[in-house]
Amino acid sequence: MEHRLLREIEMGSKSALMKKRIITYYIYNGCATITDLSKELDLSVPTITKFINEMCEDGYINDYGKLETSGGRHPSLYGLNPESGYFIGVDVKKFSINIGLINFKGDMVEQKNNIPYKFENTPDALEELCKTIRDFIKKSTIDTKKILNININISGRVNPESGYSFSIFNFSERPLAEVLTEKIGYSVCLDNDTRAMTYGEYMKGCVNGEKNILFVNISWGLGIGIIIDGKIYTGKSGFSGEFGHINAFENEIICYCGKKGCLETETSGSALHR
Repeated sequence: MEHRLLREIEMGSKSALMKKRIITYYIYNGCATITDLSKELDLSVPTITKFINEMCEDGYINDYGKLETSGGRHPSLYGLNPESGYFIGVDVKKFSINIGLINFKGDMVEQKNNIPYKFENTPDALEELCKTIRDFIKKSTIDTKKILNININISGRVNPESGYSFSIFNFSERPLAEVLTEKIGYSVCLDNDTRAMTYGEYMKGCVNGEKNILFVNISWGLGIGIIIDGKIYTGKSGFSGEFGHINAFENEIICYCGKKGCLETETSGSALHR
């Protein structure tokens, strides 16, 4: 299947953006009838029916059969086609890499954790990261042409909108996301690891219906993720959550960010290790 819809969304057509809203609704709510979708998106039933029929033809949505009701006509349930596309998430740790492959509905298809890796700010470490991801894709059992995007989560200051990393692997004037896309051969986006973990907990983890969330990540470093009214907060420059770099101590310990006395120098995995 050609991913025509994604190209239309990039071009910003009204029809494609409405289809994106429909996909987002199904991601959050699972299967639903056309009537339910019409009420939620405040569009007429004929308009929603037109979009659903087009998306069924394109393979993004499946008809999952009739909904059992107490009387009258039984409406059809529609939902995302799990095999219409796939996404890869890459979580880069200090000494390992975790990689997961999910389908279009968000179900985990393949996962490989604790792949040995030494996270250093060097060109060789960047090449090794790309090789590890390419090897995972080669061994995958899915149709790799259907991989829509790879999201790589790294520590430090990351602007997910521009694709720049300002702490790690910033060897080029180009955005790191662009460099990785070129090296791996698939569309790549970046985010800060703590923000990604925060969103993961919001979507599939321990958060039950809450819309305003603070997530604290104490690992090698110390960071927080923020969700306000159900939306991830990135901050003015995309660097929200660098909680560990608040000046808190007069300990003369130099943090990896270059400053002295950061909170992270006493309350983090690296502090325990030291």
